[in-house]
Amino acid sequence: MNSVLQGMRVIEGSAFVAAPLCGMTLAQQGAEVIRFDPLEGGLDSRRWPLTAAGKSLYWVGLNKGKRSIAVNTRTPEGQELIVSLITAAGDGNGIFLTNFPASGWLGYENLKQRRQDVIMMNLFGNPDGSSAVDYTVNCAIGIPFATGPVHGHKPINPVNHVLPAWDCITGLTAAMGIIAAERHRRLTGEGQYIKLALSDVAMAMVGNLGLIGEAQVNREDHMSFGNYLYGAYGREFETRDDRYIYVVAITKRQWQMLCKTTGLGDKMALIEPLLGVDLSREGDRFKARDAISAVLQPWFAERTLAEVKETFDGTGVCWGPYQTFLQMVEEDPRCSTDNPMFAEIEQPSIGSYLVPGSPLEFSGLPRLEPTRAPALGEHTDEVLATALGLSDGQIGKLRDRKIVGGPVDM
Repeated sequence: MNSVLQGMRVIEGSAFVAAPLCGMTLAQQGAEVIRFDPLEGGLDSRRWPLTAAGKSLYWVGLNKGKRSIAVNTRTPEGQELIVSLITAAGDGNGIFLTNFPASGWLGYENLKQRRQDVIMMNLFGNPDGSSAVDYTVNCAIGIPFATGPVHGHKPINPVNHVLPAWDCITGLTAAMGIIAAERHRRLTGEGQYIKLALSDVAMAMVGNLGLIGEAQVNREDHMSFGNYLYGAYGREFETRDDRYIYVVAITKRQWQMLCKTTGLGDKMALIEPLLGVDLSREGDRFKARDAISAVLQPWFAERTLAEVKETFDGTGVCWGPYQTFLQMVEEDPRCSTDNPMFAEIEQPSIGSYLVPGSPLEFSGLPRLEPTRAPALGEHTDEVLATALGLSDGQIGKLRDRKIVGGPVDM
């Protein structure tokens, strides 16, 4: 965390990945992000992975640094509390982030009646407002047919990956959109209603990477090449101690250093006249990928992971070890407190474990340690008192009528 966005307040009504990630990203840059949930917790309050005691590591992972209020928004009083928070006066206020339906009391037009310059970021599955999640978007954009084992030029055996990439990119795009809209408001006084669809983000990125152009201009499908890096050279290899590494040669220098460090340059040179390729060109390295791999494979098979690391480190060879999540935590210093992005924090009801802060590092601001996620409704009374000016008596009456609640150990 740092203080770049200090003074900005964002009210978040969200679930799942993209919207909570957007809010957390802003919170890690110093914004005050207040998340509201039902009294019993939101749709994502118990998502996997869970601890043995049933606590959601997913939820605390995406809500670090936020404040939490628990409100019964099925009641008019609860709805009024949220609308009042969103439209509260102040230069840094009036920002609403949600992936809930933008209609009725949470609709932009209703909010705009209360605050003319309100900024609302609304995330959707599809641009027409219909439902979609990362898996239903990813399956439609060709990626599963370019993932997994080699299966030639016929679209069979699609493979989905476990990383919700489009959710992640959508969350970060949404954060950029809010910051851009807030800057525009400072310059012009105008608010914004920003629509962002998960499928639009995915299709835009596929287009940006040239894959739409490849399909439309070349009239061909991009099928899976297994673990090969498309368009250059990259592949996995097994080491003598049953570990795996991935080695890449995209640039000419990376290729030269791979040949030099392994001592296989002379053998690689023999491939060129045999296949009619120039291995100084990345596209030709892709064409000759099987021949290159046949030369490299025995070299890796004769060495342990530690020996490969000792040979490659500091040479300019681009490579990395395959690691399970557990191996990453136990072996990789980048995923430890040696990396200033990480800290061991105590999360109530879960315990102490390693969590990341923001990966951004600003030269003029200190990098602050990450802070834990709140308990459900942990800040209900504080937010109602400080942001809306309610008295203890007023808050007590709301609690008695079960309009607000918390904190709750979910």
